[in-house]
Amino acid sequence: MTDETQELKLDWLPMPIQEPLKLLAEHLRARLADNLAGITVVGSSLTDDFAPGRSDINTVVTLQRYETAALKAIAALAKPLRKTKVSAPLLMTADYIQRSRDVFGVEFLDLQLTHRTILGTDPFAKLKIKKRDVRLQCERELKATLIRLRQGYIAAAGNTKLVRDVLIAAAKALAPLLRAMLWLKEIERPQTTAPTFEQAARTFDVYLDAVVAAEHWRHEKTRVTDSELETAFESIYTAIDQLATFVDGMKP
Repeated sequence: MTDETQELKLDWLPMPIQEPLKLLAEHLRARLADNLAGITVVGSSLTDDFAPGRSDINTVVTLQRYETAALKAIAALAKPLRKTKVSAPLLMTADYIQRSRDVFGVEFLDLQLTHRTILGTDPFAKLKIKKRDVRLQCERELKATLIRLRQGYIAAAGNTKLVRDVLIAAAKALAPLLRAMLWLKEIERPQTTAPTFEQAARTFDVYLDAVVAAEHWRHEKTRVTDSELETAFESIYTAIDQLATFVDGMKP
């Protein structure tokens, strides 16, 4: 690292996450030494979706090289980090990121949209992602979600809690895909969940109210009747099917 990239930049982060990330950075510097290429904060902790004490703080740690010693060093931090809501970091190298653009385009677009590098070099700022790869990944993920919904409904065997969990999982996974589809259409992508659903509903002419409701179930102990759950399942399945058809028909 240069003198500039060795500096820990915490001032541009929300106050509730500064201290936990300072602790993470100090531990990683001490244990990884010259193998540490950078630390980047990603996801909801940088947006209005973040709920202190409830939401996880997610990071990408870039390494110069993969070593078992690096895995052991970070594994040793698991318990103390859990107390601060810092999730286990995603470990990557610059080479891995470059070679994975074609298979993780949706994920890298989201990381690129909402991130702050607090130490080292920004691994996402100049990343180039191809539209054809993102379109294919969106189609694959949406159609796989339809399979999971069908199989999950069958496996639940009438257990409403299990059906509810299946719908929550589908809703949680949908926001990054919708942002990627907006990117394909060259429409500005919101960083937060609710505006993403609103923009996607307008852009793709799809009804997403049931998806929004299922997303809220993650954080609220809302009682849902059997008939409401059945209606929600049909609505969410239909919406995802429509989105899959839409992205399937997009030009490469």
